[in-house]
Amino acid sequence: MNAEAGIFWLVILLIGNAFFVGAEFAIMSARRSQIEPLADAGTRRAKTTLWAMEHVCLMLACAQLGITVCSLLILHVAEPPITELLLVPLEHWASIPHEVSYGISFLVALLLVTFLHVTLGEMVPKNISVSTADKAAPLLAPPLVYVSKGVRPVISVLNWSANHILRLMRIEPKDEVSSTFTLEGVQSIVQEFTRHGLVDDESGLISSSLEFSGQTARSVMVPLEELVTIDVDATPEEFGRLVRRTGFSRFPVSDGTNLTGYLHLKDVMTIPEEAFRRPISVGKVRTLANLGPDDEIEDALAVMQRTGSHLARVSSADGRTMGVLYLEDVVEVLVGEIRDATQVQGERRRGE
Repeated sequence: MNAEAGIFWLVILLIGNAFFVGAEFAIMSARRSQIEPLADAGTRRAKTTLWAMEHVCLMLACAQLGITVCSLLILHVAEPPITELLLVPLEHWASIPHEVSYGISFLVALLLVTFLHVTLGEMVPKNISVSTADKAAPLLAPPLVYVSKGVRPVISVLNWSANHILRLMRIEPKDEVSSTFTLEGVQSIVQEFTRHGLVDDESGLISSSLEFSGQTARSVMVPLEELVTIDVDATPEEFGRLVRRTGFSRFPVSDGTNLTGYLHLKDVMTIPEEAFRRPISVGKVRTLANLGPDDEIEDALAVMQRTGSHLARVSSADGRTMGVLYLEDVVEVLVGEIRDATQVQGERRRGE
């Protein structure tokens, strides 16, 4: 093969190698959440890309087969013509003996082909695909899928062999690219994005949201001994004095032994003035939601939303009341402290 033909095939094989490398990394790095909307909109390339992401073992087998063939052929096809091209000037112009000039030519050709293969055939397409995976995948995945259909028998055998070797190693192979993350993984991503200035979380809202699951009703509740309660037979007048003294608007109602519910300021404000010295009607008392001390805070929030209660009784396994969980405290776990005009600096809230 002459030098021109060798260089021509070198270029073709480098392009082929780059395609298989780029397609492999694009399919592995693309986010399903970015491809699915395009597929739902009817984009054919996106639908094919999703199929490739759902059959990643076959796609990897096809890509690796293509990379291996191209890599083997690159050296076989390109090295001899380039060596011959360098050999002539070394022998005739530099008058170097054939054995020495051949060794030099071979070494230079080997280094040149290796450099082109590693940079243009491997590293450049890999970095492009990783950096722009969501855009590269719809471009590269469809051609790879078509190639895989043409060599389906070969890659099926390769895939079957690789999967059985993995199972012998007690590793279950996956057919689909995983695009889910653990809570710790998401926290790490947010921290990294914040460090590089890609995410602004000065308010702490994102971090608080991710740490939400680590809280329980026990850790957020107000203990029973710290509660400001009102007697079950209290009058609106006494309720008003308690509001003025504490600045709170909601109070658990106690019969001396148990918490029977809670009262809200606006419920008492509807009582006629002539009844201000009579005990508040039991019908005004709102029901407390019931929680266990180890209930996760998001489950507690769901219970309070479902029952419409702003306060929840936290009880131990034997039915003993341990404290009360306030909806405002749950919200503060998520978004940070909420301070109103009636709250004294540094004071922990015992009512609401």
